[in-house]
Amino acid sequence: MSDSDNVAVVTGAGSGIGRAVALALAGAGWRVALAGRREDALRRTAAAAPDGATAVVPTDVTLPADVTALFDTARTHFGRIDLLFNNAGTSAPPVPLEDLTYDQWRTVVDVNLTGAFLCAQAAFRAMKSQNPRGGRIINNGSVSAHVPRPDSIAYTATKHAVTGLTKSLSLDGRPHRIACGQIDIGNAATDMTARMSAGIKQPNGTVMPEPVMDAADIARTVVHMASLPLEANVQFATVMATTMPYIGRG
Repeated sequence: MSDSDNVAVVTGAGSGIGRAVALALAGAGWRVALAGRREDALRRTAAAAPDGATAVVPTDVTLPADVTALFDTARTHFGRIDLLFNNAGTSAPPVPLEDLTYDQWRTVVDVNLTGAFLCAQAAFRAMKSQNPRGGRIINNGSVSAHVPRPDSIAYTATKHAVTGLTKSLSLDGRPHRIACGQIDIGNAATDMTARMSAGIKQPNGTVMPEPVMDAADIARTVVHMASLPLEANVQFATVMATTMPYIGRG
């Protein structure tokens, strides 16, 4: 199939990395179902894409019924699903562990882990039943899937868990031509990382600004991963601001 025949579901498509990836896929000829909680933000993404390339599907990925409706709508609108970019995510306030509330912890787990699982599960169901069978899932991990920042236990724990999710999906998808990979991102310039430019706490207790990179650089990498034939897979890719203090931590 050509890229113009391919269909992607992108969660968290209303802003940041999700918006950049959705627009890059649409620009490369993909048809894209835009998922996220804020319909107005999704419509702004759609307005920046080529005409007819997107479908707006307001979705809360923590709700099974919403996720089912998302994939049903995408298949009805576009006919099939070739890619899930599992991107929706959130973080908790950077507070000492003992001050993190149960609700704050649960929100991060529900979005970053349970939401990713629910979307992957729905993608598996679609990809196993369609003809031609198969597809690809790309999970948005983080360099926090490898090393933590101070005061980030909920985010770090869920991103480590996403790595386990990626490995299990890769194994379970083999018999069904479903490939799964993960992109681990360091310091993309988004609303979530805006505080990095002003200064962020380091492991030694100091506060210093960190470099960031354009989210478009992430999007190009995802488009490359998505464009491979299902016989090839980028299992894990790390894309980071070149001079961020990641290599050399510890």
